[in-house]
Amino acid sequence: MMIKDLYRNFLVQLQKIYSLGEATTITEWVFEKMASLKRSDILKNPEKQITPAADKLIQDTLKELLLHKPVQYVLGEAWFYHMKFKVNPHVLIPRPETEELVEQLIADRKSKLTDPAILDIGTGSGCIPIAIKKNLPASKLTAIDVSKDALALATENAAMHNAHINFIEANFLDELTWPAMPLFDIIISNPPYIPIHEKEKLAKNVTDFEPHLALFVPDKSPLLFYEKIAVFGRDHLLPNGKIYLETHEDLAKETAALFRDHYQTVMIKKDMYGKERMIIITA
Repeated sequence: MMIKDLYRNFLVQLQKIYSLGEATTITEWVFEKMASLKRSDILKNPEKQITPAADKLIQDTLKELLLHKPVQYVLGEAWFYHMKFKVNPHVLIPRPETEELVEQLIADRKSKLTDPAILDIGTGSGCIPIAIKKNLPASKLTAIDVSKDALALATENAAMHNAHINFIEANFLDELTWPAMPLFDIIISNPPYIPIHEKEKLAKNVTDFEPHLALFVPDKSPLLFYEKIAVFGRDHLLPNGKIYLETHEDLAKETAALFRDHYQTVMIKKDMYGKERMIIITA
């Protein structure tokens, strides 16, 4: 089959479930990954025949995508903070909003001369601590997660990027695990924060494939993780230390209120879309 025909069919099929823009981006990503073909290559030589092996790979990929499986899981990779990470259904797909949180932390620390001790709670793929380590090389990173499978993948990602991270398997909600933790200059977290009743509002590619353990919290306690972080920080954050949190856009004010009685400053910050998605707290 000529690559122009395969490309056109792939793009048309994807538009059954994605907008033209999303379908185009995914198509270009798949063709480059599976057949080492960039869009410019296809435009220059549209009648080139694709190899049977590459044709099968692309057709199989299309079948998975049409089941609403995220392209990142199909290809086994995602981009975060200008770096490629391995991903699988045991970890959330890194998102641009989380990049903004990391960017804020890095910007705040760039001018400091000290080497901060930083804790990432619920690390998943390890994208947060690895991005921080690559940009603040002197920082000391600890990252915890309750999932063995997530930590295994995070360890792979850290090795791939030559980033030394101290990964720990722990259930952060269990306060009995806290005494073993040292003091930190910074705590950062993108914890589960979506109430279970909102599941029906989410896209099928999220609810059917991304790990519910990392997404959802009980309807009766949607701020569960933030309540724990607020208490943990009082004993494990050094003076003038900071907490960086990603949060539900509709619950940012309620989340911020959890910290106001015991911390110096609490600031809600909007993301690139104007949504209240980040909270920055100073001890």
